[in-house]
Amino acid sequence: MTKTVLVVDDDPTQRRLIQAVLEREGFAVAQAEDGDGALKHLMSGQPVDAVLLDLQMPGLNGHDTLKEMRAKGYGQPVIVLTAAGGVETVVKAMQAGAGDFMVKPAAPERIIVSLRNILSMGDMRSEVDRLKKQVTGRTTFADLIGDSAPMQMVKRLGERAAKSSIPILISGESGVGKEVIARAVHGCSDRAGKPFVAVNCGAIPENLVESILFGHEKGSFTGASEKHLGKFREADGGTLFLDEVGELPLDMQVKLLRALQESEIDPIGAKRSVRVDVRIVSATNRDLTNHIAEGRFREDLFYRLNVYPIEAPSLRERREDIPALVEAFIRRFNIEEGKRVMGASAETLAILSGFDWPGNVRQLENAVYRAIVLSDSPYLQPHDFPAISGVKVAPEALSLPVDPPTAQQLIAEISRDAPVRILDGRGHVRPLEEVERDLIQLAIEIYAGHMSEVARRLGIGRSTLYRKVREQGLDVEGGLEEAS
Repeated sequence: MTKTVLVVDDDPTQRRLIQAVLEREGFAVAQAEDGDGALKHLMSGQPVDAVLLDLQMPGLNGHDTLKEMRAKGYGQPVIVLTAAGGVETVVKAMQAGAGDFMVKPAAPERIIVSLRNILSMGDMRSEVDRLKKQVTGRTTFADLIGDSAPMQMVKRLGERAAKSSIPILISGESGVGKEVIARAVHGCSDRAGKPFVAVNCGAIPENLVESILFGHEKGSFTGASEKHLGKFREADGGTLFLDEVGELPLDMQVKLLRALQESEIDPIGAKRSVRVDVRIVSATNRDLTNHIAEGRFREDLFYRLNVYPIEAPSLRERREDIPALVEAFIRRFNIEEGKRVMGASAETLAILSGFDWPGNVRQLENAVYRAIVLSDSPYLQPHDFPAISGVKVAPEALSLPVDPPTAQQLIAEISRDAPVRILDGRGHVRPLEEVERDLIQLAIEIYAGHMSEVARRLGIGRSTLYRKVREQGLDVEGGLEEAS
């Protein structure tokens, strides 16, 4: 998705200049003329990924705006713009929460480099937070990506079930993210922070299932040179996630049923049973009722596991979540691969959202991973997903290098419709005296001939202003009488 930058500056020409620079690099731009406007924009809920904030503004200045942002919980990275680049000013801005600073006027290249760096740092912090939650068992349903109706139902059901120790059976196609749901159940329960142990029952060799799940004593069988606790005891006090539980052999289903009913296990070679305190969350991509009818799954175990069923939707049932998933995967793989992809183009997102994804979220994740590794452009394009889009070669227009705009081109674009023209009809800079004359005349018109206000806004003394007015022969509409 396109990154949106909020530009906060009381100078409209400066805002338009920065907007031209950012839009040429593929960013979306929102504007605010002061601190109050910036806070209103943030509170409106409109997307903002980063903020370019001028420090010297009338009303709520940049420092106070930044403090208010952080106090209200807005954590977007902020780059401050200042005409006075003193050490004290910079330190004060950094202490208030700014991520970088630039002295005005800043070169277009400097703006883009700083913005990309600060966005990358924000993505890195988000990824570190995600990994910390996963490692410590504190992932919650707020961390699940997607606000579609099916995902909202999953979150509601999961949050209710997490408050108790009721056994949960998560069903759904392969690759829909059943383990992520299980981790969220654990992170929202009173067992958060305790062990979360995941076991893929279909990946365990049949002769090792009992040992891996329930453990064994040293010397209990050939090759048992060390004592092994087993997954149940590893998860003691926490949650045991049994993925693809329908693949368990029938004899192990009997032992699993006893463990669930009695809250105790019998390690191989042990002389007595061992008590365990484990919350069971299981998952399957099979129809277990068919397995029961075919004699491949115990009916009593099914009813013991399926006390609280949750159906995980396929990706084609929640297509509106695809842009958010793509953005999250781009953020993660940028960090892992050292890339700086800003997002996916609108055309690319439309193609990805229209695909059926038989492999669900796992297939989308792998497709984005491949695209990130191979992409050379700031935004993922349809040709980065050849198996899905059918486009195998980048269009020539996309492969041609684009030179950055020159300062003169940017000034020309900004001044084209400006009330005070900077360039003449042939594209040359107008003489300073002419530009100054037009600027003073414009200020007189804006402030209705109130010369004290005109002088204050232009940053000159009143006597200097009156002298320039006389020299230039400007129309003051009675403003000169103010001097008498």
